[in-house]
Amino acid sequence: MPHRHLALFDLDLTLIPFDSGMAWTQFLIARGILPPEAEAQYLAYCHLYIAGTLDIHAMHRSNMQPLLRHPRAVVAQWQAQFEAAVAPRIPRASRQLVARHHARGDQCAIVTATTALIAQPMARLFGIEALVCTRTATVDGREDAPYTGEIDGEPCYRQHKVSRVGQWLAGLGSGLEAFETSTFYSDAIGDLPLLQAVSHPVAVCPDDALRAHALQAGWPVLELDRAPA
Repeated sequence: MPHRHLALFDLDLTLIPFDSGMAWTQFLIARGILPPEAEAQYLAYCHLYIAGTLDIHAMHRSNMQPLLRHPRAVVAQWQAQFEAAVAPRIPRASRQLVARHHARGDQCAIVTATTALIAQPMARLFGIEALVCTRTATVDGREDAPYTGEIDGEPCYRQHKVSRVGQWLAGLGSGLEAFETSTFYSDAIGDLPLLQAVSHPVAVCPDDALRAHALQAGWPVLELDRAPA
């Protein structure tokens, strides 16, 4: 039976109360895989994101470069270890929110600018199979080939989230208009294009700009309890 409802979730500071890219960076630093200064470098990119001046291609390239010398199998092991490390930090309320949509039989997906390398472990923690995210290009485009360090296609970022969701749904033989309701949960004003594209936008623990917009537009504002499960 086709899904009647669509539920889309932003990841960082929406489903989780932290930046998954920073958590991944700190995880790699703690294991000696990245140098200590990598944290400050990542934080600098975060400030550019907040300012709206981020070159996401440059950020992606910088984050991926130290990993290119490692075999994909080794990186996959780090992903599994990272998943176990962050599992205790996932809020109970976020798990329950996703579980309610699953129980209703909704089509669920995480939609995030975060690279698949980091987002895949997070999606598994929520039991969400569909992941619309920024993907790293591989040599010759093969799924199991070495990474190039560049972004494959459009980043899943700001206005591109709308087109990336459209591409994902088209691959399922569907579209936003095929659902009785489409909901998107996000914390950030940068996600305004996708929030405006769905029938039910929800601001979750929003930044000041999104909070003001949501209140003016009459959108619900959800203050999720951030206590871990």
